[in-house]
Amino acid sequence: MADPMDVPRFTDLLRRHAGLIHKIAYAYCRDNTDREDVVQEVAVQLWRCRDRYDPAFAETTWIYRIALNVAISFHRRERRHRARRSAGDVHAITIAAGADEPSEAVQELLRCIDDLGPLDKALVLLHLDGNQHAAIGEVLGISVSNVGTKLGRIKERLREALEGARERRQEQDDATR
Repeated sequence: MADPMDVPRFTDLLRRHAGLIHKIAYAYCRDNTDREDVVQEVAVQLWRCRDRYDPAFAETTWIYRIALNVAISFHRRERRHRARRSAGDVHAITIAAGADEPSEAVQELLRCIDDLGPLDKALVLLHLDGNQHAAIGEVLGISVSNVGTKLGRIKERLREALEGARERRQEQDDATR
């Protein structure tokens, strides 16, 4: 076990990884207030767990694990209390990335990702962030082979969902002509 982080060291850790924490909050929360709540809860949980951080592992692994657990728990709680947001909303991951208005194809992909379950969404988020299968498995507590298998299945589901969306769009275009 490592020595607990002092306040300045912890503050520096939060500052360096604020983008990661906000990206996860954006991926799981639609409302600004909810995102702020998740970011604050992640900070509280990181502080509570600071004495269990093992410097032998990457800080990002520890932060991902805690942030995803907080965000997924929040998402599950909120899903019970609120109706799903409309499918027309642009996914917040693009906002977190600081991108301009995404293309229609990117918006469709993000809508498909948004329809995934919490664990699958976490897998995709970690994968899109460029994490290796071993790091993803470590964060999510699953084996490396399970990461590869799940990602393969998710990619296939996304391909099918995108193809279905393209076909529906084509049918709509044909009907309006």
